[in-house]
This record gives sequence, C-alpha cells and structure tokens, in this order.
Amino acid sequence: MSQAAECYCVFRTTMGFCGIAWDDFGITRFRLPTGSAEAARGALRRRLPSAEPTAAPSEIDQIIAAAKRYFEGERTDFSDVRLTLDDQDAFFRQIYTVVRQIGWGHTTTYGAIARQLGTGPETARDIGQAMAKNPIPLIIPCHRVVAAGGKLGGFSAPGGSTTKLRMLQLEGAHVEPLRPAQQAFAF
Repeated sequence: MSQAAECYCVFRTTMGFCGIAWDDFGITRFRLPTGSAEAARGALRRRLPSAEPTAAPSEIDQIIAAAKRYFEGERTDFSDVRLTLDDQDAFFRQIYTVVRQIGWGHTTTYGAIARQLGTGPETARDIGQAMAKNPIPLIIPCHRVVAAGGKLGGFSAPGGSTTKLRMLQLEGAHVEPLRPAQQAFAF
C-alpha cells in the first residue's frame, strides 16, 4: 500500500484537548485529552512530523463529534472507524482487532486476550506492550483492558491510570479503585 499524506486537527472535549490524524485510508493517530491544544498538537507532531494541520473532512468530523459525545458520557461505538495500522507489527494488529471488539462499559484482561488469540499467558506482556504503544486510543479502546482480578493496571496516556479510571467510570465499568502508593513502612 502506498503511503498517503497525513493530516491532523486538534479539538476540545469536556475532558481536555484531543488530537486526531488521518490519511486517505483511515485514522493513523489519536491523542487522548490533555490540558492544552498546544500539548495535543505537539504530541501529534512528534509522532507525525510531516503531517499537515487541516480542517477535518466530513468523515473525520463525524469521528470528532463521536469523541466529544464519548467524553460527555454518551454511549459511543468506534468499531466501524477505518484505521491505518500499516506501521504496526502484525501481532499488534491482531491484538488491536480483538480489543476493538470490547464494547462500551465492558473490560477484559491481558490473559483473556491471549486466550482469544489462541496464545498462552506468556504473551500477556506482549499484549501489555501493544496497549502501551496503541497509536489510536479510544478508537482502539485499550482503556478497557485491565489487569487480572479487575485491577486497573497501567495506562500510558496523559493522566496515566487516573485517566483510564475516569474513562471506565464514564462508561459505568466496574474496576478496583486506584489506591495510593504506600508512603512509609511501619515496623
């Protein structure tokens, strides 16, 4: 497949500024909410230095509108959004296909994804890496992948696990709440 020119735009949601990038084939990047338009733009430009800021065409504008609705708490489904994942490892693309099937308000674990892929628990770490490197979070809903026992697990997006928890709470998903790290040991 030939490389198409990439475009991007930044938009505001109730949780902050998001960024979205696309080419002729689909969405290439999504930036979860951050505190400023400049931060969202900078994050996209670091990953896509040749991308051009552009007004969103109709198809992209519909995805932006859906993302805004998502962050307002409206049940939203991104499973039919076209993606460009050519720069991703083939195994990561398989993982992303499985993760895109996790619906609003539902969660799964790294181990469950491994079983669904027909691999053993030893691939859970690879699945975690795929989630950490997910170029299109929200649309590939990596926030819905949690650790065993309903524990939240990590999240590499702006705000870390706090953002993941907020997104899951917004969807009404049950996860173990964040616990503060132990500050001191008592002996």
